[in-house]
Amino acid sequence: MAQQAVAQERLCALRQDIARIEGRPAERLEQADADVTVLRRSGMATRSEDLIVTGVEAFDGVLGGGVPKGALSEIHGKQTRDAGAAAGFALALCALAMKREAPRSLLWVGTAEIFHEAGLPYAGGLEQAFGLSPDRLLFAAPPKPADALWIAEDATRLGALAAIIVELRGNSDRLDLTATRRLHHRAAVAGRPIFLLRQAAFCEPTAAPLRLVVSPAPATKRETLDGPLEGTIGNPVFSVSPDKNRTARQGQFLLEWNRHDIAFQQHQTAHPRRLVSLSRNGADLAPAPGAVVALDKAAQYAAAGGEPARKQHAAHLGARRTG
Repeated sequence: MAQQAVAQERLCALRQDIARIEGRPAERLEQADADVTVLRRSGMATRSEDLIVTGVEAFDGVLGGGVPKGALSEIHGKQTRDAGAAAGFALALCALAMKREAPRSLLWVGTAEIFHEAGLPYAGGLEQAFGLSPDRLLFAAPPKPADALWIAEDATRLGALAAIIVELRGNSDRLDLTATRRLHHRAAVAGRPIFLLRQAAFCEPTAAPLRLVVSPAPATKRETLDGPLEGTIGNPVFSVSPDKNRTARQGQFLLEWNRHDIAFQQHQTAHPRRLVSLSRNGADLAPAPGAVVALDKAAQYAAAGGEPARKQHAAHLGARRTG
């Protein structure tokens, strides 16, 4: 009995050490049952209710089931022109997280430089595209990145918030391992996500277990009863590449956002014809790439590299201008 008690005490101490290193509350490690998926690479236990599931199986599988809910996640836009796509993807994840929550608000913290460079979010558009009511949106524009990090860290104590977005531009010296570890720890304790939106920044070491690089992709066409309508813009599409995640798996995915269902769906790229012809000896040959049109003999001769007929260029009879 004494040996068992000593072993149990050592196990509890080890759990507390692991929790302190990972920035997670120790009591969560003791809640182990059948519905826990253990990721041995990172030593973290994740429940299905602790994930934001996008609904695209291939993407969720690469992330180990989905985007972690009670954690800090990075969303990168490599260039300033990608800021809109990165912000839209972060808002889509927030909309998914807020679907399961009681009516709570979203806090968006960004320095004044961010909103000056990329513009202020349009509340009416956010409601139409992501189902986020304007009365559930809170914005803060502090002058310095250090103030933005402090606001986000302190806001995790507010139970009225469902998610927090922290948008920073470039690679600030304030955003080091210590700062991101504090944000990740606060998100884990609160059980709510913090999305670190990086605008025009290169990847650097942080405590966030997930980093996604997002860029815009061609939008779909508006659907009608007769099919896609040419010349229109339908659902937005995001090109997403996991740069860092718990499973260490990578890939590039095209995720289409359905604003009517408030959900992601797999984007299907349609090819109107075969890109590579079949074998000449095959039974089914590829069709002709396009319609064949008749050309006059002069145009055919010119296309073959010959001189055009003289009657087409009567100006050749005049004097050649040399100066």
